[in-house]
Amino acid sequence: MHLADADRVGTDHATPASSTCVAPAPASDRPIPTILLVEDQAFVRDVACEILGVAGYHVLQARNAAEAIQAFHGHPQKVELLLTDVVLPDRNGCDMALELASGSHAFKAIFVSGYPENSITRNGLQHPGWFYLPKPFSAACLLQKVTEALNQVSI
Repeated sequence: MHLADADRVGTDHATPASSTCVAPAPASDRPIPTILLVEDQAFVRDVACEILGVAGYHVLQARNAAEAIQAFHGHPQKVELLLTDVVLPDRNGCDMALELASGSHAFKAIFVSGYPENSITRNGLQHPGWFYLPKPFSAACLLQKVTEALNQVSI
């Protein structure tokens, strides 16, 4: 798969779930942020993982909320950013994020959705450090939103 093929992310192909993408370590001594990517569409998940991996992030992948919760709690490093689809096959991504936030360390979150009207666009994000990214999105928009989220000072 090539990034050039993924200017706008949005169709599905089969891939294994709960895998990781890691780019070569950056030259600096700064730790590599860990991102938990939760997306049921394999093509979208694969492309987003490749984009983030090439940018230097450590990415955990999950196909649904159950896999995401397991990965979040089972990974040895702190997940700094949750990047999740709003509509997942087994649960709403916002509800999953609220559950994770209630019993663990603080993390940033980006919610993505291809639906023009959803709970996020209707009600807004009520949690500091949580953002919205509409689908389809470009590689540049994804990286810009990830950078914005990770650079926001926690309250």
